[in-house]
Amino acid sequence: MEAKTGYRAVSKYLMGSPYKIRPVADLVRRRPYSEALSLLENMPQKGARLIRKTVKSAASCALAGNKQLDEDMLYVREIFIDDGPRLKRVWFRGKAKADTLLKRMCHITVVVDETVRTKADK
Repeated sequence: MEAKTGYRAVSKYLMGSPYKIRPVADLVRRRPYSEALSLLENMPQKGARLIRKTVKSAASCALAGNKQLDEDMLYVREIFIDDGPRLKRVWFRGKAKADTLLKRMCHITVVVDETVRTKADK
């Protein structure tokens, strides 16, 4: 069995459609931590703000848990955007009809790990 590595942070029950947040997550997956943060800070999407908070939380767990780590040594190893529960709301229409409006939620899981150093880097 493979040993679990990395530091993870999970944000649950976030108001945002997973279909809209997943393309933002695809842009920062497997990027260095500093590059991922700068990308997320300059993106206008709501999902970028939600992912940025979770990435910062995972990085702070990594830096607090391991004193030899530096921000330059971290990279975003995995990001998962999972479906959460859906709030069902009634949307009243004309001619005494109604539609169901689904307000979607998502769960964001971020795993941050340290980069592998080679002998040339030391």
